[in-house]
Amino acid sequence: MDPQSAIQSVQLAGSVASNDMSISGLFMHADIIGKTVITGLLMISILTWAIIFDKMFKLARLKGRASYFEEKFWSAGSLDALYEKIKRPADPMQAVFSAGMKEWRGAHEKGLFANPGSRGTVQARIDRILQVTIGREMSAVETWMTFLASVGSVAPFIGLFGTVWGIMHSFIGIAQAQNTSLAVVAPGIAEALLATAVGLVAAIPATVAFNKFSTEIGRYGSRLDNFANDFVATLSRNLETGETRGAGSGSGEGELQWRRK
Repeated sequence: MDPQSAIQSVQLAGSVASNDMSISGLFMHADIIGKTVITGLLMISILTWAIIFDKMFKLARLKGRASYFEEKFWSAGSLDALYEKIKRPADPMQAVFSAGMKEWRGAHEKGLFANPGSRGTVQARIDRILQVTIGREMSAVETWMTFLASVGSVAPFIGLFGTVWGIMHSFIGIAQAQNTSLAVVAPGIAEALLATAVGLVAAIPATVAFNKFSTEIGRYGSRLDNFANDFVATLSRNLETGETRGAGSGSGEGELQWRRK
């Protein structure tokens, strides 16, 4: 290669030496825009994986705690006794149960159950409180889901922007050097395509995780709804059988008993 050709090859924007076609080499020879796009996508990818692992562990823990509490709920002889054991709700299902029991006790202390006409109002209010609690708890469970959805839809376009920018500058350099040999063109194109590859690396796991977690969260939300319905039905059966005399006075006679049938 004569000196003039060597100078022209060096002048190509985004081109790299033929012996440095590694990913790190392509990144180091990118311009400031290309480096910014690739670095940003890598940071997004790292954050995405951190969210994925965090969601996996949290959802597994929530399902385990829900199964444990459901077993306690159905095996408890007294709902008041179970409520007394919950100092601070540790999961959404306990929070739903505690909110319902708190409203139930408040209505009993006000003597609302003495009037048959007010019982339906109390039950409707308890049901609304349970639904509000479920909505609040599910909002916490769904944290970062919007981010995963955004990464899955936006990251490929960010990578495409980096690719278009890199190819544009490569073509400008090729036109200035007036040299279209493959050895000159290939490095700049490879460097430009790196941005799209990194964008896909960030977007694909985010999309898969969003779909998986959305399904699991939806099932967990349905589980909370079913529990709330069973809880309200249990309270209603206790009203019908007249076992609403107290709110945990310490003796079985004054406690809200559990009845499944």
